[in-house]
Amino acid sequence: MVGTIRVGIGGWTYEPWRGTFFPDKWPHAKELDYAASKLTAIEVNGTYYSSQKPATFAKWGKAVPDGFKFALKASRYCTNRKVLAEAGESIARFCGQGIVELGDRLGPILWQFMATKKFAADDFEAFLKLLPGSRDGVPLDHVVDVRHESFACPEFVALARAAGVAICHTDSADYPAIGDATGPLRYARLMRTVEAEATGYATDAIANWVNVARGWAEGRGDDLFPKADETPGKDMPRDAYLFYISGAKVRAPQAAMATIERLTASSFPRS
Repeated sequence: MVGTIRVGIGGWTYEPWRGTFFPDKWPHAKELDYAASKLTAIEVNGTYYSSQKPATFAKWGKAVPDGFKFALKASRYCTNRKVLAEAGESIARFCGQGIVELGDRLGPILWQFMATKKFAADDFEAFLKLLPGSRDGVPLDHVVDVRHESFACPEFVALARAAGVAICHTDSADYPAIGDATGPLRYARLMRTVEAEATGYATDAIANWVNVARGWAEGRGDDLFPKADETPGKDMPRDAYLFYISGAKVRAPQAAMATIERLTASSFPRS
């Protein structure tokens, strides 16, 4: 048994994608439908800045095919605070806004922290304990995206592992890349797309990320990257998410589609 690999981008509304990803004159109202026909996941950034209505989540869920997943970036009011242990009300508000209306299209929730946020063990442990395992009977999977080097330590990894929360692996020159397996899934944000490359990432780099994702899905991914904690995680197949999310954003869809094409050619489950 292997996990499923899903590949996508951040959002689906970006003006430079018109004519480069979306066909010319493609209606704005159908952008999600088109993106979902080419990709297998999307990370929603809008939920970081503002809440949505239950009907909006339901509409998104109906616009995408079976097997497609939305990763939701949690509200900034949950993570951009001095004392994380005091985030309970904001976390409850975010999870209670109607996200379960996505049904089986609901993927992981990404909790992103500012690059200035340093690791404080007691406070971060208290935050992890606030993350609900389910909402209205719907299981919730959580991913933490930490951006300060102080998190690259065994104590942080141990806390995430004990909480069953995944650590986002970031491919970036600016943020730490923590390779430890801690939760039931693997999640990567790939931030090095360049406009000069037709597919955003070079062909060999895309091939490498396909191999990484396959390793994660097959349960052999805990030795692919340097780890902050030398204690190995449980070797098990995990669903894997790859999001081309930053850098030359105009090339993100091409990078994602090239990755999906390579996965399809190798007959590996991708959705």
